[in-house]
Amino acid sequence: MAKVLVTGGAGFIGSHVVDLFVSKGYEVVIVDDLSTGRVSNLNPAAKFYEIDIRDPKLRDIFDAERPDYISHHAAQMDVRRSVAQPLFDADVNILGSINVIECAKEFGIKHFVYISSGGAAYGEPERVPCVETDPINPICQYGASKHTVEHYLYMYHVNYGMNYTVLRYPNVFGPRQDPRGEAGVVAIFTGKMLLGEPVLINGDGEQTRDYVFVGDCARANYLAVTIDHAPGIYNIGWGLPTSVNQIFTGLAAITEYNQPAQHGPAKLGETRHIYLDASKARKDLGWAPTSTLEEGLRETVEYFRTSEKAM
Repeated sequence: MAKVLVTGGAGFIGSHVVDLFVSKGYEVVIVDDLSTGRVSNLNPAAKFYEIDIRDPKLRDIFDAERPDYISHHAAQMDVRRSVAQPLFDADVNILGSINVIECAKEFGIKHFVYISSGGAAYGEPERVPCVETDPINPICQYGASKHTVEHYLYMYHVNYGMNYTVLRYPNVFGPRQDPRGEAGVVAIFTGKMLLGEPVLINGDGEQTRDYVFVGDCARANYLAVTIDHAPGIYNIGWGLPTSVNQIFTGLAAITEYNQPAQHGPAKLGETRHIYLDASKARKDLGWAPTSTLEEGLRETVEYFRTSEKAM
């Protein structure tokens, strides 16, 4: 039985990746420090190690488990924290990732799947939708740190023959996203609306993103491991812009929320317009999104209504 190690596997997206691999018959190992992940997200069929990816003892886990594949989701993923604490952001996202890559090299991993940012790495794009060869000019520390690891993976491929796939995620939403976190507008809005609380939009709300349901992103990880393809970078996205105001309106209709949105100042380091061309992923991996925005929003609201006990 093939074995997959998922870093950040107790987190929002990583836990869905774990669930999919388990359902496909893989043995799954989770590495997560639970700084943002939840014990409740852990799949009981997976083996769990509570450890920071920066910890030198990570090597011992690789030695004991000998995984075939890596899906590296663990990260500092808050744009605002990256701006306020750039050294911490770089420590986790760059040095932590190098620690994972070094372990993968030493123990002969067959394929390394790395989750990068399609929303932050490009910065203010010269054109939309973005393709993988477009200039990378991040305007926040998070985008810079996530992109930096892409260069390390290319280097390890050239120098050591490591097979890898970079998945540049768009704005991912769905069940298990933290409604009380700093990132994830769909979860935050849903949590507020279901409680009847005011909803704050940063800026005018006309900033646009590419919103993809979490199950579709999990499937991209599975295809990256199972479909033969050249190492490289792949955008994941619809290739369609959706504004924050549209997200607000859609969720308000589903939750029957009748308060007007409140507006605050725009976030420093936030890209104004970004959405991604995923033609390469469609061609090489056979990946395309399947859950429409409305379907995904409805499934997300239903999850929060039934499963977020603390709300």
